[in-house]
Amino acid sequence: MTGRPSITLRLSFYYAALFSVIGIQLPYWPLYLSSKGLAAAEIGWILAASYLVKALTNPLLGHITDRHGGRRKGLIILAILSLSTTTLFFWADGFAAVLLATLLSSAAFTAMLPLGDSLTLQSAVRHRLDYGRIRLWGSLSFIVISGLAGQFLIDAPRSAILLSCLAGLVLALLAAAQLPDLPQAPGKSRQQPIGELLSRPVFLLFLAVCSLMQASHMIYYGFATLHWHAAGLSGTVIGGLWAEGVIAEVVLFACGARLIARFGPGRLIACAGIAGAIRWAVLAATTDPLFLAPAQLLHAFTFGAGHLGAMHFIMRAIPAGLSARAQGIYSAVTTGIVPGAAMLMSGRLYQSLGGYAFLVMASLSLAAWALAQPMRRRWTGGLICGHQEG
Repeated sequence: MTGRPSITLRLSFYYAALFSVIGIQLPYWPLYLSSKGLAAAEIGWILAASYLVKALTNPLLGHITDRHGGRRKGLIILAILSLSTTTLFFWADGFAAVLLATLLSSAAFTAMLPLGDSLTLQSAVRHRLDYGRIRLWGSLSFIVISGLAGQFLIDAPRSAILLSCLAGLVLALLAAAQLPDLPQAPGKSRQQPIGELLSRPVFLLFLAVCSLMQASHMIYYGFATLHWHAAGLSGTVIGGLWAEGVIAEVVLFACGARLIARFGPGRLIACAGIAGAIRWAVLAATTDPLFLAPAQLLHAFTFGAGHLGAMHFIMRAIPAGLSARAQGIYSAVTTGIVPGAAMLMSGRLYQSLGGYAFLVMASLSLAAWALAQPMRRRWTGGLICGHQEG
């Protein structure tokens, strides 16, 4: 147990630093892209590129990590690359230049979260740490940064959005440098073929369910701020709505150990689907903050419960020798390929349907709930490689 407080603190600081960047990017980056003269459909393509690039970088990084270990070193390199490539936006003008800058910067930055999750999950197993209580510091950082940013970024020069992201990336580099490292001991577990995992129907169902849930957030991530700003909501209200959803997520993460013990990963993932159908239907129907506020509380389930359930599924179902590759595949598919394709469509959907585009997202959430049922029936709760799934 020696060193647990120190490891917990360093991992928590890493999530706080990383999500200080996400707290700027997620709500306000579309405004920055709009200031570059890009139309809604073009913004959809740019945002989609940041998701789709994960399909190449994250599995490759997972393979390298499982083979050679050294997660901290990889995170430091990624932080340096992310910081340097993000500066390219100072000179990027026009769709093609912005797209190129997005591909380069996103290739590094989007790999930092799954590799950090892999390190945290391994630390949680070795040192009996609570993943949820570590991960919630990222959510708290998002709340503070997105809420404070709403006070001035809406009306400030759009270059302030880019400068804020760069400041957060400097903090992320400092945080990566002080992370613990867990070198993988040589052994047969490192040599397990990834094909064994990809041949398991329960793992494929898991990827499908989580992909649909992540994809259902794309109109929200890409166009909620633009939609609410066009409806006359102030920057303070918009920042508050974003922060409120993540506050609910933090509460769920704080109770994560008890929720997992009571319901298990499968039920939490299924719950995210039902919550998404309700949440997106409300966002489609109104821009009145009196109705948006309670709907935003459902973020605790649409993202929080889904993510917590997914991380515990990986922790329980995947052998240690496949953990980084499994995390990379999970990230590439569920937060890369599928939501990236959804983001490509989201620009045109929002341009054509406006707020009613959220109804399409509600249908994706219902599909996720439906697929979660056979996933739960197939998985007994143990390892899915080398053992029967149930």
